[in-house]
Amino acid sequence: MSQTHRTPDRPEPPAAPTSAAALRRIGDALSGLRFGSVLAIVQDGVVVQIERTEKTRLDKADR
Repeated sequence: MSQTHRTPDRPEPPAAPTSAAALRRIGDALSGLRFGSVLAIVQDGVVVQIERTEKTRLDKADR
C-alpha cells in the first residue's frame, strides 16, 4: 500500500474552500461591469479581498 505524504511546500488544502458569500460578492462585482476587471485575492484557499476596476470607454464623438 502506498501512503501519500505532504511536503512543506504543499500544505494541506483548507477544509472549506471559497465560501458561498465570497462567490456571491464576486458575482456582485461582475454584475453590470461592461469594461474592466474583477480580481479576487486568495490567501490559504480563502478569498480575503475583491477588487473591481471599471473603465469608461469614450465614443468617437466624445473624444
